Amino acid sequence: MKGIRTLLTLAALAIVPVGASAQTFNNAFQGFGQDNDQPIQIEAKELQVEDNSKVATFTGDVVVVQGETTLKTQRLKVFYDGSATQGAQQDISRLEASGRVFITSKDQTATGDEADFDMATNMMVMTGREVVLSQGPNVVVGNKLTVNLTTGQADLEAPKSGRVKVLIQPNSLNNTPPAGN
Repeated sequence: MKGIRTLLTLAALAIVPVGASAQTFNNAFQGFGQDNDQPIQIEAKELQVEDNSKVATFTGDVVVVQGETTLKTQRLKVFYDGSATQGAQQDISRLEASGRVFITSKDQTATGDEADFDMATNMMVMTGREVVLSQGPNVVVGNKLTVNLTTGQADLEAPKSGRVKVLIQPNSLNNTPPAGN
């Protein structure tokens, strides 16, 4: 399960500003993944382990909690190297979350239809009809988010017939109240 902890940490780091909004959203999603030393709790309706294929699949209202970070989805496939009998000692190579993926930590959220985490390349791709990143009242919307979890480089793409949308509320990204208050 060390890999799932890494997933949450990396997913959290993945939610970073992109494109023209980079300076405004600087550190906006920094809170994700700060609970590396916390235990991981996974709940699902079913767990199926296919040791020959090296895949563990959690299905049915899957909830992964580590500290203040929560991942919710309908299906989580964990691809690992080693044997299931090694317990937490096997290495996680890839994770696939599908069925309305929701990641939250404090006032920060990321949602999409699917999310893939490749541990070898340290890349995360979240896709969906709408991929929504938010912190409090601030929102960024596209349909494909690709993040290099090592560098923090992120790319949010718009649907073929649409545009990336950003909503930033004045004074919402700093702790300083607006002038006159």
